[in-house]
Amino acid sequence: MLQLTQHDYKHLADGLLACVLSAGSLQMRYHGSDIAVIAKPDASPVTAADHESETVLLSGLATVAPNIPVVAEERAASGFIPKVGDCYFAVDPLDGTKDFIAGRPEFTINIGLICNREPVFGLIYAPALSSMFLTTAAGEAAYCHIPPNALVSSFAECRFERLRTRQPEPGALRALTSRSRPSETSTAFLHRAGVSEQQPTGSSLKFCLIAQARADVYARFGPTNEWDTAAGQAILTAAGGAVVTLDDKPFLYGKVESKFLNPQFIAWGRRPAGDVPNT
Repeated sequence: MLQLTQHDYKHLADGLLACVLSAGSLQMRYHGSDIAVIAKPDASPVTAADHESETVLLSGLATVAPNIPVVAEERAASGFIPKVGDCYFAVDPLDGTKDFIAGRPEFTINIGLICNREPVFGLIYAPALSSMFLTTAAGEAAYCHIPPNALVSSFAECRFERLRTRQPEPGALRALTSRSRPSETSTAFLHRAGVSEQQPTGSSLKFCLIAQARADVYARFGPTNEWDTAAGQAILTAAGGAVVTLDDKPFLYGKVESKFLNPQFIAWGRRPAGDVPNT
């Protein structure tokens, strides 16, 4: 797996800061408004905020890392998928569009860098919460409070908090779930895992809250794409967690043949003591 140097991390993170804050500000101008909603071919919703944010982020990535391909959700939905090599970015300009449309604050900007099929860098920003999560040069995960209108030009100006997952209490795990009706498979898994509390949460914030030691597990039995998970997996892994397939194999990327569609997965803060079958 590619090892990013301290200089690489600083260049990438600082180079993306301005465009991420700009995209966050753009989204906040639309948030809570009567924004037009269009259904994509897969029936998922998309808005002008999704498209305009993606344009801002792609411009920033073209400046900071011009030689690395970008797989971005809305361009992919329109049929444009670049040829990717060992390294590429996976970008979701507005993850949690349903929450965004509903006026909830649980929507995020996701930028993940994938090299040799694994996420090696992740940045997630929740503009309505002024919450920034990212991987660091030290191989750790960090959080800082940055409003979208903040006048900062470098992460060195921000006060960061190191993120570490927590040790789960057997039989008393907290699970993060989507707001859709749970499937029988999901309900059965949560019971087997010893989950005593469920918290509905939108977007990639689920990875971040586990990294913050505010929850223990997120089981996803519905469809997702690489741009939904790459940044979150990088952050959670750096905080001490793990993302695995249902047969407990590594959760890998570069799934070009399936148009970057993910398999089902389990995101753990830390595995509880004893064997917890995923299926």
